[in-house]
Amino acid sequence: MLKGRYLILVEDDTLMGHSLLQRLELEGAEVTWVKQTVRAIPAIRTPRRRVDAVICDIRLPDGTGEEVFNTVSRTAAPPPFLFITGQGDIDQAVRLLRAGGADYLTKPFDMSDFLHRLTQILRGEGESGLPAQTGISAMARQVDAQVAEFAKTDRPVLIRGGRGLGKARLARRIHDQSDRRAAPFITFNAMEADASEAGLVDAVNQAPEGTLYISGVGRLAPRAQNRLAAFLEESSTRVIASCGPRIEEKAAAGDFRSDLLYALMACEIGVPPLSHRPEDAVWLAGQMFQALNNQRAVPLRGLSDLANAAIRDHDWPGNGRELRSRLLRAMDVATGEWVFPADIFPELSQSTAGLRPLAEARAIAERRQIIAALDHTGGQVAAAARLLKVSRTTLWEKMQKLGL
Repeated sequence: MLKGRYLILVEDDTLMGHSLLQRLELEGAEVTWVKQTVRAIPAIRTPRRRVDAVICDIRLPDGTGEEVFNTVSRTAAPPPFLFITGQGDIDQAVRLLRAGGADYLTKPFDMSDFLHRLTQILRGEGESGLPAQTGISAMARQVDAQVAEFAKTDRPVLIRGGRGLGKARLARRIHDQSDRRAAPFITFNAMEADASEAGLVDAVNQAPEGTLYISGVGRLAPRAQNRLAAFLEESSTRVIASCGPRIEEKAAAGDFRSDLLYALMACEIGVPPLSHRPEDAVWLAGQMFQALNNQRAVPLRGLSDLANAAIRDHDWPGNGRELRSRLLRAMDVATGEWVFPADIFPELSQSTAGLRPLAEARAIAERRQIIAALDHTGGQVAAAARLLKVSRTTLWEKMQKLGL
């Protein structure tokens, strides 16, 4: 994946710089290594060839990696940045991801982890402008870890979540990271009107030794369910399926085979909605903006701080699909160099349409704080209660009231 790539390494530590340089060149990349911000900025702004990615330490002798990124971003969309940070700079790294950075690694790190993260970045973005990772929250990181883990097996995978959460892209990432990546990746959409048992058979036949992705597996007709159950027992094709969050209800009602559901759940990934991950919504907006901005004849400067705040506060019932749709419109109607809240949410400019009663606004704010605390503590209610300075009972009651 690194062969023929042009990378810029910004690292002042001689030992680490030499180690990274040697490994990157061993992998086939061409690397320019600089040690100061004063040299990094022109190397990225006016390179001798297109820069595929920048590996940048956050702490530098004459400045910071954040200054390098922000300076380059003022005049053009920057190449993907992989930041290297110490434990004390994690907040700064997260801030950079929200501004459009691709990823970060915390020192010390394994070389294999570094190469994996860099490869993910270089795999690039699809036509939708979605990045090659799920987000920056703990919940998103868990999804990415499951993708990497399940790519190592041949067992079926079930990806669960609402619409617009990129389930098809997760399936593709599992395939691309697996030993089957050279074989076909075939998609069968069970939600299409002409989806049939024969169509499922054809899809399996197109993916010998490869991966069959079934979108909306809960919509399969009974005969197709029977055929899929047989395929799982007999075929060499690997099956990855996706569904909504309530497929058990179909199984309980007899509309979906329970044994087939259990077989598909051998490896399960649950993708949380963006309403549970406001920091990921802001980060994803930054990633999408950069991808879409690269296609413009006259690039915009960026998303304003007010726009990012509005993105964080929105519930995103349509998840990433809604985010991209709103962002496309906003970039078309923006009258200046920056995108503002009214560009993304035109309903806010319609008198008091964007205002909520204070009680409702308070409930929304409390819900987001509770989600953030639970995310930080890995779902431990007692620990989250300590962070929020309330009793465990009070927190539990609020969780019940707010549907958490």
